[in-house]
Amino acid sequence: MPIPLESIFTEEVLLFILIGFIAQLIDGTLGMAYGISTNTFLISIGISPVQASASIHIAEVATTFVSGISHYGFGNVDIELVKKLILPGMIGAMIGALVLVWLPMQIMKTAVGMYLLVMGGYILYKAIRKSPEKKVYHHTIPLGFFGGFFDSSGGGGWGTIVASTLVAKGSIPRLAVGTVNFAEFFIALTSSLTFVLSISMINWRIILGLALGGALAAPFSAYFARHIPARAFSVLIGITIMLLSGYTLYKAIS
Repeated sequence: MPIPLESIFTEEVLLFILIGFIAQLIDGTLGMAYGISTNTFLISIGISPVQASASIHIAEVATTFVSGISHYGFGNVDIELVKKLILPGMIGAMIGALVLVWLPMQIMKTAVGMYLLVMGGYILYKAIRKSPEKKVYHHTIPLGFFGGFFDSSGGGGWGTIVASTLVAKGSIPRLAVGTVNFAEFFIALTSSLTFVLSISMINWRIILGLALGGALAAPFSAYFARHIPARAFSVLIGITIMLLSGYTLYKAIS
């Protein structure tokens, strides 16, 4: 006997679909904010940090797969850079997920917030100066590791940390965003498996909504990333980073 659609797509699930769509539209276009925005929403309605991060990363397995393929199709992915980021990112994601289950994160959140505030300001400075763009391959191992670590432990941050740092170093913005989105599939998969093995209860309604909403938005955001002018792209990323870092610092000290 078929399951009625109304019993699956409840008002709660439809709300999660909307949140996932909006978050992925921003994340896929600017390379950041999916985890942070969805994590903020879930915690605000009473979901625990561990449950929120687990739900987000399991949903991201679907959304980042569609997003990565979409970015690749629009020519926004640097495969060489993907290869350099995914292994340290996966290791960092696994350790970060385990740390979130067992330890508080206030001190590290403050440190990340300060780092991102500096990166956001530096990106804006370089955008105003119109510095030359290039492909960035150096220091990717520590960047991938810490991006994966803070993404899992903080419920989001892979794109915020990795994409912002790549752009700050002079990477072509659309390649930084597309590459980070493509690599994020492997980070989300690692985090998800770690969370599933570490906690006993998973809220599949949250995951279903976030995954569907994110998958629907992914092709649109990849298209926008391809067609936004590089200088305007850098300014948008810089402003977004500074706003997110300000919010992270506020939550860490409040």
